[in-house]
Amino acid sequence: MSRGAAGPEIERLIQLLARLPGLGPRSARRAALHLVKKREQLLGPLSDAMHAAHERIVTCDDCGNIDTANPCGICRDARRDPSIIVVVADVADLWALERSAAIDARYHVLGGVLSALDGIRPENLSIDRLIERVSQGDVKELILALNATVDGQTTAHYLTDRLAHLPVKVTRLAHGVPVGGELDYLDDGTLAAAIRQRTGF
Repeated sequence: MSRGAAGPEIERLIQLLARLPGLGPRSARRAALHLVKKREQLLGPLSDAMHAAHERIVTCDDCGNIDTANPCGICRDARRDPSIIVVVADVADLWALERSAAIDARYHVLGGVLSALDGIRPENLSIDRLIERVSQGDVKELILALNATVDGQTTAHYLTDRLAHLPVKVTRLAHGVPVGGELDYLDDGTLAAAIRQRTGF
């Protein structure tokens, strides 16, 4: 039977940190020790920030993003093109696209992808809300920014079928050779997608 080297409060902190993605028990112990050593600079402010986040963070009723206001800052931004909606599986995907600053559109967060294995069905996702937004007539293009996985592509095909009766252009992100990628290091599927989706030079 293992014994805790620290008090119950610190052990609880370690256990909670270990639940975060990318942190195992050892990494969580190192992180907890660092936080405890830097109580004034890190632990106190982190605790305050987490308390404020817990009290103020809400999910946007329009797009499914998380923010401290509802509707979120993206949905309220008048500079965004309301005729284009980028459909993503998760808020993390939305944040990744925003970091790229590649498009000034609106978003729609599905809350996951269809997965028979995990029991995720259409009613578990925000698909009906997406159809409702498109049906209002202002949306001209939907960009399906879903992962190139079996579940991601299944979701994309399902959405395309559901939207077929609406006058909206449905596009998807290109797949293929990444910027800076070397052909010798790419997998066969990526190379095949790059060949199929080749463009003029």
